[in-house]
Parts: sequence; C-alpha cells; structure tokens
Amino acid sequence: MDAVKGRSQTTKGIWVAKYPTSHPFTLVMDMEGTDGKERGEDTAFEKQSTLFALAVADIVLINIWCHDIGREHASNKPLLNTVFQVMMRLFVPHRTTLIFVIRDKTKTPLENLESELRNDIQKIWESAPKPEAHKETPLSEFFNVEVVALSNYEDKEDTFKAEVAWMRQKFFHENKLAGDQQAVVPAAGFSLSLQEIWEKIKKDRDLDIPCIKVMVATVRCEEIANEKYSAFVANEEWIQLKVISVHPGGFGIKLSSMIDTCISEYDEEATYYDEGVKSMKRKQLEEKLLQLVRPAFQDLLELKRSFTLDKFKGAFDMALDGVKGFSVTARNFTEFFMAQFDEGCADAVIKQANWDTSKGRDKLRRDIEAHVASVHADKIKDHCEANLRELLSGPVEALLKQANNMTWPTIRRRLREAHESAFSGSAAAISGFDMDEQTKAKIDASLEKYVRRMVDAKAKEEAGRVLIHMKERFKTKFSDDSNSIPRVWNRRENIGAIARAAHSSSLEVLSVMAVIRLDGDDDGDKVQPTLYSALLDKEMSTTTYDLLASNTWEEVPTSKTLIIPLKCKELWKEFKEKTKDIVSEAIVEQEAYARFQLPPWAIGCLIFVGYNAIMRLISNPLCLGVGVILVAFLLFKPIWVQVCHKGYVTVKSVNTTTV
Repeated sequence: MDAVKGRSQTTKGIWVAKYPTSHPFTLVMDMEGTDGKERGEDTAFEKQSTLFALAVADIVLINIWCHDIGREHASNKPLLNTVFQVMMRLFVPHRTTLIFVIRDKTKTPLENLESELRNDIQKIWESAPKPEAHKETPLSEFFNVEVVALSNYEDKEDTFKAEVAWMRQKFFHENKLAGDQQAVVPAAGFSLSLQEIWEKIKKDRDLDIPCIKVMVATVRCEEIANEKYSAFVANEEWIQLKVISVHPGGFGIKLSSMIDTCISEYDEEATYYDEGVKSMKRKQLEEKLLQLVRPAFQDLLELKRSFTLDKFKGAFDMALDGVKGFSVTARNFTEFFMAQFDEGCADAVIKQANWDTSKGRDKLRRDIEAHVASVHADKIKDHCEANLRELLSGPVEALLKQANNMTWPTIRRRLREAHESAFSGSAAAISGFDMDEQTKAKIDASLEKYVRRMVDAKAKEEAGRVLIHMKERFKTKFSDDSNSIPRVWNRRENIGAIARAAHSSSLEVLSVMAVIRLDGDDDGDKVQPTLYSALLDKEMSTTTYDLLASNTWEEVPTSKTLIIPLKCKELWKEFKEKTKDIVSEAIVEQEAYARFQLPPWAIGCLIFVGYNAIMRLISNPLCLGVGVILVAFLLFKPIWVQVCHKGYVTVKSVNTTTV
C-alpha cells in the first residue's frame, strides 16, 4: 500500500505463495481483508475465506488494531462466532494456532490486552451453537491462542522490523507453534484437498447470510406479493371465471389480463427494492397465480372436450342415416370437431403459461375414434342380426315342426352358413372402414351368442306348441299313406300297425323338442331312447321303474332342457287321449266299409244267374234304365254310408274338443 496515493484494497481474494527458504517447506496465504468498502454489506466471502483459512492452515494470523480491542464488529466477533459454529459442523477437530497480532500497540500492558482478547475468544466459543458431539469440547481442542503486539511502523520503523523478525522465528522454533499437524496431507494431493474443502465451504448455506438491504427487500417484496395474491383470489371476476359451467367465453384473454394487472401492481410497489429480490419474488408470484388458475384451465379443457365429444356423437349418429361411405363420414366429422376443439383451446390459453393442451386433444381423438369404432361395430352387428333373422327364423321353425333325426344337425349347418353369410354381407354393406381383428372377433362372438339366443327362443316357442305339432304329425302319418294320399280304411289296412307308426313319429316330435342340441351332442343323446322305452315299449311300460319320474334328463344340462321328463309323460298321456277318436273313427269306417261292400264272388254269381235277364234288359230301354239305376244305387250306397259316417265322427270330435 502506498500511503501517498491514499487508502485502497491491496488483496482481493486468496493468494498463495511459497516461503523463500527451503527448510522447512512453508506455504503462505494472503487473505482478502474483512469489512472492506469494496464488498460493502456482502459478508459471505469474508466468512468463507476465514473458515477456509482455519480449515487448511496450521497457523492463522489475525491482524487487529490496538484501539479495536473490546469493540464488537471491528474486532470481528460476529465473524468468529459464525466461523466457529460452521467449523465444528463441517470439519473434524484439529488444533490450529491463532496468533492475534495487535498492531500500533500503546502504553497499555500487553498482559491486559492479551487477557481481554482471550476472554472475548472464550465467550465467543461458549456462545457459538455446537453440534451434540462438541457440546462439552473446550476451545483448546480446536485452537492454540497466541497474542503478539507490534509497534507503530511509521513511528518506530526499526523496532517494528525487529519485532517482526522475532515473531518470524517463532514459526520455525521447535516448540511446534504450528499446532499438532495431525491432518497432514501429502504434497501430491494438497491441491485437490484444498479444492474439496473450498467446495464444501461454498455449499454451506449458513455462511451465505444476505446483507441488510437484501433482507429488507426479501421481507417487503414477500409481503407485497402476498397482498397481490390475496387480492387476486378475492377478485369477483376471477371467482366468476373459475365457475367453468357459467363462464361467457374469452377465458384466456380475461385471465391473462388479470394476471398482467396483478404483476404490474406488484412491480409498481416493489420498484425501489433490490432488483434481484424483486425479480425473484415477481417470478414466485407469477408461478403462484398460474398454479392457482391451472385447475380452472384444466377443468375448462375437460368441459370443452366433453362438450365437443357429445356434439360429435349426436351429429355423427344423425348423419349416418342412409350414408354408405362410413369411413368418409367419420373422417370428415372427426376433422371438423377436432378443429372446433382447437378453437376452444385457443380461447382458453393463458399467455403467461406455456401449458400443453395436447393430452386433452389426444384424449378427445381417442374418444372419438372409440365412438366411431363402436358405432361401426353396432351397425355391422345390427345388419348381421337382421340378416340372421331373415335367414333363420322361418327355416328353423319349419325344421322344428318337421322334427326328425336330422332336425338339429340341419339347424346347426344352417346356423354356420347363415353366420358366415350375414357377417360377410354386412361388412361389405358398410364398406370403407377398416376393422381390426379384435373387433371382428368381438362381433363374431356377439353374433354367435345372438344366433343361439334366437334359436333358443324359437325352440322354446315351438316347444310350447309341441302337443299341436304331435297331433298334426299323428294325423298326417295315420290318415295319409306314404304318397300323401288319404287312406281308404278297407280290410287291407292294418289300423294297429299304422297307429303304432304314427305314435312313434309323434313321439319323435316330442323327443326333438324336449332338448336344445346346438353343440353337436346328438350321438350321446339319451332322450329319444328313454321316451321310446318309457312310452312305446310295452315291456318297459309295465315295469315298476318309471324312466320319466325325474325333472332332468340324463347328461343334459338344465339350460338345454325345454321339456322335462315328467312333463313329457303328461303331454304323451294328453296326446293319447286326443288322438284316440281318430283311431276309433278309422276302425268304425273300416267296419262300415266291410259291412256294405259285396264280395267279388257274389257279384260273379249274380252275373252268371242273371245273364238272360241282363240281355233282356239291354234289349228293352225301359228295363235298361231301371237296371242302371239299381246298379248305381248298389255301388254308391256303401260310399255314401262311409261319407256320412266320417262327417258324423268329425262333428262329434270337434264338439268333444270344444267342450
């Protein structure tokens, strides 16, 4: 320092140099002074540099002006308090020598100054907060305290130099002024060790205590930000805007303007405070405001998404009436309503925020695509079901009425053919829309269930009329021959055998309609053999064991049962009662036919005996006419009797049924 040029900073930062002598090898650090005007109120670096010196040096020289002893800040008491506190927390104990160099000593005895300094250091040590491990640790565990006094350089230059030379010798004396030196670092790792210590010190927040101006700005800017935030929350316009269901539109523009106003008011009131603090609190206020309004923004996007989706569903479903190009319609409507949603998002955007609306847009597109796929699947399914009803309803009913051993195999074959035909035809009818395999599988499974339900319903319907179908089958088989020509009950017809065959055919109707057979299990079906054994087999019917005394069929699930065994027995008994008159009528008719029909031999005898009479009749017109009338009467009388008897029996049967 050149006194002629005035007072200024001589050391900035930390400087390290090697001592000129080779033995012992010594490094000297020159630290930036504390309480300098260059850093003003910023005390962070002086704390960091002081702690660094205490952590790495064996001997630390603290320069104190004689007149500053006993003062608070001039003697660095607050600095030492903070440094002691952090040092105990960051580093393990090692004894560092503290040499307090009192410059410009006065007439005050050194013993008095040293005693006062030691008392001050002890008080600082005792008042400094300590970790639990060092609660009872004495000052001597960390530091050796030495006090040296120097004369005034300007007044007593020679004396000053002599005292400095004497003090220099203390560093190399064998009394180990340098402390215990337990934490010695090898020279090769010394540089790295210093870097690690400095980084550790810089990261410690306790040393970064702001200046008064910064602290005041922090408190006041925080208060202003909180006031503006509270005013924003209580703003009536914001309260109306956050009620999304009633907002009038222009959400983003209005909210952006309100946030701008709030920030501007903050800027106006915080103008004269520290710029860094003001900017930091301004940013925090903006983030809090955006955090406040974000739920309303997200609710608005969800409302717009839901509203757009509902409008799309209504318009799309209505537009599909009579539309052939399904995919074209779906694509056009999707693009139109996605554009509407984008316009709604643009209206909701807040300029201060950079929020992404793509998630809501992607969700809307997925929902629209899901609805389109669902409608497409429903259209195909409805079309298929209509085709299936047209293809199967009549044939299944006819097959059930015909009721024979090929009824259910034929129904199953018809189901497969109709299923394939209906699905391919419906997919072609609603063309231009791609369908994935999973959707096809779902529709196919749904149609299969629908077909089964339809056949089940038709089978149950026909099973409810099984008695009528059995009677019709019996009448057909009993009254008509194999060529479907009505039988003439002459003596050649075996009424008993024909009745048994008709009963067997009618029982086949009952066995076909008793159980649903859509799973191809006809071969293992024991329904028909059980019915035949119980109702037609005379030997089995006379036994004490009743095969039909049950509510279930053997090996047949209840879900496939239409008529239980007990009901079959009741139906058969009623059927026999209702068809008894038909058999009786045939027997009566056969007897009448036998009673009135002339045997062939009688006709031959009449011709032989009456040959002469016949010739006379032929030659006499009058006799010929009387003879023709007589022969016609004899021939047609049996037929007339038979017809009259049939009419009587039929009328009687109808009257009996009605009663």
